[in-house]
Amino acid sequence: MDPIDSTDSFTASVEGQLLYQEPEPFVVDAAGHRFSFHPTGKDRFATLLGLIESAEKKLKIFYYMFQDDFAGQQVRQALIDAAERGVDVYLIVDAFGTDAPNNFFKPLVKAGARFDVFEPRFGARYFIRNHQKMAIADDERVMAGGFNISDNYFKPPEEDGWNDLGVLIEGPIVERFCDWFEKLDQWVSNPGSQYRLIRTMLREWDHGDGPVQLLMGGPTHITSDWARQVKKDLARGDRLDLVMAYFSPPRSIRRLIRRIAERGSARLIMAGRSDNNATIGASRALYRGLLNSDVKIAEFQPSKLHCKLVVVDDVTYFGSANFDLRSLRLNLELMVRVKDETLAARIRELIDHMEEASEPITDEWYANRASWFNRFRWRLGWFLVSVADYTVTRRLNIGL
Repeated sequence: MDPIDSTDSFTASVEGQLLYQEPEPFVVDAAGHRFSFHPTGKDRFATLLGLIESAEKKLKIFYYMFQDDFAGQQVRQALIDAAERGVDVYLIVDAFGTDAPNNFFKPLVKAGARFDVFEPRFGARYFIRNHQKMAIADDERVMAGGFNISDNYFKPPEEDGWNDLGVLIEGPIVERFCDWFEKLDQWVSNPGSQYRLIRTMLREWDHGDGPVQLLMGGPTHITSDWARQVKKDLARGDRLDLVMAYFSPPRSIRRLIRRIAERGSARLIMAGRSDNNATIGASRALYRGLLNSDVKIAEFQPSKLHCKLVVVDDVTYFGSANFDLRSLRLNLELMVRVKDETLAARIRELIDHMEEASEPITDEWYANRASWFNRFRWRLGWFLVSVADYTVTRRLNIGL
């Protein structure tokens, strides 16, 4: 397999649109933390490898998806090298999202690293999906975001790569990442751990009360920490800017978004391309009601969209969670919440850049697309992504 493109910033043309140039990495110091943002795949890949190679004592890593491809082999080798130089390496992957077989990880274990799988494919734990992504080095630096370990998340758009985001974080919040990873360690190390224990872990999680918080989502009796906090911010916000790969939130959140648009402004950047047509259909099924409330909607065109970004007034969210029923109510998700005016302004500049390469969804666009047959397919997509895992719906190409 060809290596990942390592050229300088590239451009990609889509059906006569202006050429799209991926943003360069940028750093924002906010609320006693340093956040290094990497919107481009090749930079995310280089930063992740650099994080692993710089570790001196510990590496704690979890990914929903870890593939046996060029990227997966490179990351595995970096972890092997770290273990062989004496670093305490511990890798956990989600069984449902990861296609690489267990023997792919045997060289890593042979080098002295620990390896575990979250959620066996069969048994009482089957329905729990851990959709989180994080890599922690020396309990001092963590890289989080929406990307997985797969070529698709590091290649450029012209090679069918995903638009995503990785954020290298330095500051006190890293300790909370370590605390959560320890809880995951306890769960996967106990073969008797079940659904009830996960719900207890989530219910008892303390995200803190500072300007930087680590929020968790997952299956609980009540609304999860991440969903509860974002609803509070939406309820009192006057301006919303959102980039979301999968958008099919419940009626309560759609109502909050419409109210923001009515008293201020709401801008949504949705996926115009995906490998999972059901998710695009699910979003389009909701467009009419949002447009009626003057919500500004556009679909990103240069590449498949996997980014998850929410900015409400001066609060920014980034991490693994989509704005759909699974991410808000069922999947284990990880979102960083930062209350800082400077960071929010800088992230809005990134969203501005993405909007320039997006197709506006207007009343005319909707009238031309929303035939009864398309509306039926969109509603079918909404139903499927509400009840089924992403991997399952991806295999059902329902069209658009």
